Amino acid sequence: MRRTLFITTALALSALTLSGCSAGMSDTSTSESQEFLVDQVEAGSSGDSAVLDQGAPAADGALVSESDISREVITTGYMSVIVETPADATAEAIRITESVGGRVDARNEYAPSEHTGGSSTLTLRIPASDLTVTLDKFTGLGELQEVSTNAVDVTMQSRDLEARITALEASVDRLLALLTTADDTDTLIQLETAISSRQGELESLKSQQRYFDDQVAMSTLTLSLVSEAEAPSVEPGNFFDGLSAGWAALVTFFSGLLVLVGVLLPWIIFLAIVAAIVVMIVRFALRNRRVSSVTATILPTDPESGEEPAEKVKAD
Repeated sequence: MRRTLFITTALALSALTLSGCSAGMSDTSTSESQEFLVDQVEAGSSGDSAVLDQGAPAADGALVSESDISREVITTGYMSVIVETPADATAEAIRITESVGGRVDARNEYAPSEHTGGSSTLTLRIPASDLTVTLDKFTGLGELQEVSTNAVDVTMQSRDLEARITALEASVDRLLALLTTADDTDTLIQLETAISSRQGELESLKSQQRYFDDQVAMSTLTLSLVSEAEAPSVEPGNFFDGLSAGWAALVTFFSGLLVLVGVLLPWIIFLAIVAAIVVMIVRFALRNRRVSSVTATILPTDPESGEEPAEKVKAD
């Protein structure tokens, strides 16, 4: 009887102990499972990024190779044209740009003056597909002096941005789904912090993608329109061109010299007058001193005393 009672008591205590342990394990496993899910979402985000870096999935599930992806190129250029009237050429260049769907991002104009014919500098955004045709139209504005273009391939950077954006969007969706099932405050805080961080990074990546898309779609061209008076001179190619350039340089030199003389002439006349006045004053003073000296030497002596007069003594 005693043995039976002891066994029954032991079984009851064991049951109570197991019940308490199972309750504690249940609470711990619930919290740990939520953290585990957040970690799995982060791991899944990294995994998606790795898969997307390999290529985009096709309709049949195969990955598209890099050779099948269209290239994305950012094109910039510079063009200089000599025109008769920069103001009229500027208006025509703007009309040509807007006719192909482009726009003007910057505009600097300098009015003609006495020695210059004026100039204009435009920063234009032109659709990449119409850049070549537009350059040909700009050539018709006058005499082409210089043109250069530069293309930078940004295909890999653009694809990397797309992959990272897709992975982050999937990560945010999974976190939002977990947020609806969270049942404790700590898990809610962890999920909201993770969602906020990913959404901030996602907006930054989308901003970079929009910038790349705009730069690829619209080429940037700096157009310089200068008049013939401001255009840089071309080096002579033969003897007669050199002779003409030398004669023009000689005429320019003497013209500049005459201008310099004209500027200095009033000062020269003024300084000459001042110098003449100074010379006259000095000569007058020397003449008075000389007259006084001669007068003192020719005065006679006193016949009664035989002494020289007082004026002579003072003069000496």
